[in-house]
Amino acid sequence: MSLIQQLQTRSGNKCELCTADTDLSVYEVPPIDNANADNSILVCKTCLNQIEKTEQLDANHWKTLTETMWSEFPPVQVVAWRMLSRLRNEGWASDSLDILYLDEDTLDWAKKTGDHESDGTVEFHQDSNGTRLYEGDTVVLVKTLDVKGSTLSAKLGTVVKNIRLVHDNTEQIEGKVEGQTIVILTKYLRKG
Repeated sequence: MSLIQQLQTRSGNKCELCTADTDLSVYEVPPIDNANADNSILVCKTCLNQIEKTEQLDANHWKTLTETMWSEFPPVQVVAWRMLSRLRNEGWASDSLDILYLDEDTLDWAKKTGDHESDGTVEFHQDSNGTRLYEGDTVVLVKTLDVKGSTLSAKLGTVVKNIRLVHDNTEQIEGKVEGQTIVILTKYLRKG
């Protein structure tokens, strides 16, 4: 029986966190060496995107954790604890976190990523108007920019296609202007 079949059987073919029954996939609970039913859970796309911080946390979506946190399966307990920790500023989440008991090994596993130390907000690349930017977008410069270490001047209105996001800095993107790859601050561009 494949991993996904094992998880579907275990969960009744529902998300093990929010009980949704559509768009389900396997989430391997980090850190892991070898994915199996003891370190993986079945989650919906909404849960997955928020767990992996590709979307902002929606506290209302996670209110079902007050019930699903009592799962007998450690990987579900670990993710529930991590998400409740990220949502700890919500009264219901803080209360749930206070009463959720994890054995010592499971709690150690839950703390290993350090994810519980951050809050629920996620920073995304945004243009000067606050519009979210994605890898491959086209943007337009809203200011003439002199490129450091070059005689190149990127003029106001220059279109930059197929941008790359600088993953460790949400205020920067990379793009090609006149054949040269440059780093541009997001405050000087708008999505085109």
